[in-house]
Amino acid sequence: MSQQHAIPHLGVIGMGYVGLPLAVVFAEAGVRVTGFDLSESKMNHLNAGTSYIEDIPSSRLAPLVQKGLISGTTDFDLLSDVNAISICVPTPLGKTRDPDISYIVAATQEISTRLRKGQTIILESTTYPGTTREVILPKLEESGLKVGRDFYLAFSPERVDPGREDFTTKNTPKVLGGVTPTCLEKASDIYGRAIDTVVPVSSPEVAEMVKLLENTFRAVNIGLVNEVLLMCDKLGINAWEVIDAAATKPFGFMKFTPGPGLGGHCIPIDPHYLSWKLKTLNYTARFIELASEINTGMPAYWVQKVQDALNESGKAVNGSSVLVLGVAYKKNISDFRESPAIDIIRLLKEKGGKVAYHDPHVPTINDVGLAMISESDLNTSLQQADCVVIVTDHSDYDWLDIKSRAMVLVDTRNVG
Repeated sequence: MSQQHAIPHLGVIGMGYVGLPLAVVFAEAGVRVTGFDLSESKMNHLNAGTSYIEDIPSSRLAPLVQKGLISGTTDFDLLSDVNAISICVPTPLGKTRDPDISYIVAATQEISTRLRKGQTIILESTTYPGTTREVILPKLEESGLKVGRDFYLAFSPERVDPGREDFTTKNTPKVLGGVTPTCLEKASDIYGRAIDTVVPVSSPEVAEMVKLLENTFRAVNIGLVNEVLLMCDKLGINAWEVIDAAATKPFGFMKFTPGPGLGGHCIPIDPHYLSWKLKTLNYTARFIELASEINTGMPAYWVQKVQDALNESGKAVNGSSVLVLGVAYKKNISDFRESPAIDIIRLLKEKGGKVAYHDPHVPTINDVGLAMISESDLNTSLQQADCVVIVTDHSDYDWLDIKSRAMVLVDTRNVG
């Protein structure tokens, strides 16, 4: 890495679960950061030193705001004041499961009309290989400035795992690919100020593919163990016992466990970016397609388990009280995007179940076609339930001795 130059001011577009932690890490390294977001509410919270992201406590954010190291704005004209810009906007899938890069395009347009010489632009949003060079670069060069000479462009995939404390934005290695060698040098100088380890690669396309490989690896292996569960179920074998025994092998095996399906902002979505890109090249990503088919079918599998368990007790799903424990996509967080628990609730309701849920981290569900409130009295809810379905392994449920109760239990985490 070349000698670092003065980087007095960083702009971060998109102050969500990726952007805010990134801004905080830079501010803690002494870099002044301005966050840009369309949400006036978020920016008001930010400027008050009040965090809206679980991984960043207000006690960590507030001192940085008070020192003037972090501020937030909805005024994109201020982009012309910063020396470098990180784009951390969402990249969801459309209804047809095609990539939606409209947020990237919109952010690039905001930058393009204000781009000035010497600025470095780094895309962090997950996307398909080629986006940085084929979508962002032409738009920025409409300004009349030339990449590698007048401004610098790179891609660095976000590697945020909400709720994790051992690996954070600061100590997770940062893969970085520049459009030109000078772009890589400039971007490395910037990220090297706040991130412990920068991993340079030869191009933005390689860096874009790295992120998709990481999440495709997880999606495919989760799909594999979910199918192992289905096969063991047919064979009358305890899948968890098989997996635990296999995990004693000290080489050549990595443990994954079955579950209710995929959830979150990355693993259920990102592989489809790669699959879509390859379809444009007349190639079918067969592992991705098969893993998706298996993983998206898991909620229905568990609903069938609920139905079977109730039948064994002489009850039907229709009219039974079913309590779902945990709706976030992973334990001890509030994020329920793409959570399979939502699919399980919806399927049970369609079968006539009287479904309630409890999740101390998700007080309400109101934006996925459901309008529900978390049960406030867990003990009473457990007593009244005909069936309890444990979906998310929150530590809040560790004390529950559910198996000693009279109701039907379906545990998607471990039925062994």
